[in-house]
Formats: sequence, C-alpha cells, structure tokens
Amino acid sequence: MAPSLEETLTEPPLTALTATLKVTPALVAPEPEHCPGPESDQAGKGDACAGCPNQQICASAPKGPDPDIPLVTERLRGVKRKILVLSGKGGVGKSTFSALLAQRFSAMRTGKRKRTSDGNDGQATVNGNGYHVEDEEDEESEITVGLMDTDLCGPSIPRMLLGNQESQIHTTANGWEPIWASDTLAVMSIQFMLPSQDSAVIWRGPKKNGLIKRFLKDVEWGDLDLLVVDTPPGTSDEHLSVNSFLGASGVDGAVLITTPQEVALLDVRKELDFCRKAGINVLGVVENMAGFVCPNCRGESQIFRPTTGGAKKMCEDEGVPFLGSVPLDPRIGMACDYGESFLEAFPESPAAQRIEEVVRKVGERIGLGTSTEI
Repeated sequence: MAPSLEETLTEPPLTALTATLKVTPALVAPEPEHCPGPESDQAGKGDACAGCPNQQICASAPKGPDPDIPLVTERLRGVKRKILVLSGKGGVGKSTFSALLAQRFSAMRTGKRKRTSDGNDGQATVNGNGYHVEDEEDEESEITVGLMDTDLCGPSIPRMLLGNQESQIHTTANGWEPIWASDTLAVMSIQFMLPSQDSAVIWRGPKKNGLIKRFLKDVEWGDLDLLVVDTPPGTSDEHLSVNSFLGASGVDGAVLITTPQEVALLDVRKELDFCRKAGINVLGVVENMAGFVCPNCRGESQIFRPTTGGAKKMCEDEGVPFLGSVPLDPRIGMACDYGESFLEAFPESPAAQRIEEVVRKVGERIGLGTSTEI
C-alpha cells in the first residue's frame, strides 16, 4: 500500500488529458527556439530572453523547486530502486528493452540461502544420532516491478506487455491504480487514458511535465523492488522532468540503448553527456540489433555494421560499462505485438541468452536478483 498523501484524489484520470496546468504564466507569444523555459531560474534574464515579448511575464513568474517534489518523494517511499532507460536515437529498441527488463526482473525471485551447521548448502547432513537432516529451503520472495512509460507521444509499452487488450486506469481514495500486466508487474502509460490506440498526443513541454508529475505523485505504486522508467529518445522535457521529480528520492542509474552504427552512437554520446551534467549514474550501455543470428544454422550476419568499433569501443573511450550486445531476432517483435514474453517463449535463442546476461549485470549493479547467504 502506498503511503497516504494529504491530498485526496477524486479526479478521473481522463480529465488530466484536458486539464490546464495549475501554475503557468500566460505567454503572449510562442516560446523562442532557445527559450530557457518560463519556470527556469533564468526565465526573463538569459541572453535568449532579450527582445522576447514574454520577457517581463517570465521574469515575474514563480521560481524555485516544484512544491510537489516532497509529495513525489513520499509517494515513492516504498520503491526501493529506480532506473531510467535512455536512448539518444529513436528506433534502437529502447521501449522493447524496457519491457524485456521489466518482464525478466518481475519473473525473478530473491532470497537468502540458509547454511547448515557444517556449511554444506543444499545437501543432507547427519546429526549426532545418525539421522539424516535435510537443509531448510531457501527463503525466497517475488520481485515486484513497476514500469512507467514517459514516452507520451509514442506510448508502446502497453501493447508490448498486454497485446491488444484494452485497459483503463481506476481511481481510488489513494490515487490512480496502475495496470497489472502480471501479479508482479505494474504498468502506467498515457495509452490507458486515450480514447483509442490511434489517438495522437499533441502537447508542448509544460503539459508533458504535468502528466509525468502525476504519474509519480498520484499513482499508487505501493511497495516495489524496482521502478523502470521508459523515456522517449533525446534529452528534452521528459528527461528533465523525470530527473528533477526523482532527484529527492534518488535514481539508481540509467541503462542506455544503442545500435552498432555511428549514426546511433553520435546521439548516445549526447545522452552520456546529459547524464554527466544531470548527475545520473550510467549503469551501462546495451548494443541492440548487433547482428542477426539465423535460427536454423545459428550463423551470425552483421546488419548494422559497426564502422567505428560499435558500442563496446565507445564505452572504452567514454569510460562507461558495456553491458553486452544483443542480436536481432524477429520473434522479439512478434512477441511484443502479441503482448507475450519473448524470454519465456524462446529461452534457448541467442538473443534471449544475451538479454539474460544484460539483466544479470544490471541486477548486480543495483543489488537486485541475487541470493545472499546467512
């Protein structure tokens, strides 16, 4: 159960799509290209503000930290770990990998292994009377995972986890209820609030920021071992909002997704620079679509040739961990279309084995998915 907040929520989620922002300056002209933002500390003061019709309005607008950040922190008090999934370039499989990470972690068990008095784990021992004494079973618990889709203009996570199933968010006295894709995997996406799967979201930055805040402040996430935040490509409004809202409660790190070619790596380097400037720990980089493994002969072909050494060489140059390369497998896309788990359906495939290795490394870095001895 999520901690109770001072504010009682009675507003249906659908009204959030049409609601205006609670506090926003009434601008008299569109924001210029290099606008620092009307809520920025530099609003109305920066060089880009000179000559802007909104300069006086922005200069007098409220500044400082968002007053709802303490509510976000309180709401997420039961969430033990939080990771971001980022990509500088679109189309590299970031949302697909977010879904795979969430599915795999939510299917894992964690616990503590009990040792016998003579230190023989998992084997029968003989006591002083000559009777065989079996070791006690491991104390295991399920890992509960939340997946928050902040790609507001391209929300594909619900399709990947639920297939063609249509779901709607329900409101309780404690907030918005996430949609449960399984007993241990909760999902929140703007797709659950749209009238149809084909409805477009045409919003500017402030509107996006407002809904992301509500996903964190008003959703009853409860007690989670891990919250995975899927972000859109780039380094823009959604990324800044997530990082600022989660700043007080803490982010364990980010996983960056890329493909081998230099065109994708160019944008990933920008994403790395964003993480450094925003103070986000980089858990590692995954090279997705790294070759194609034939399901019949198991031969591997390079589809996107790494002309500059690929993600591994980039990680060596940038000094960040390389989590592994995952080959193309058409069955991943098919599983996502039907809302099924590729890892459960095809565990012996080369792609599934590489993904398992990436999940293991991420788990080690955030302290999740490994058993400990007592």
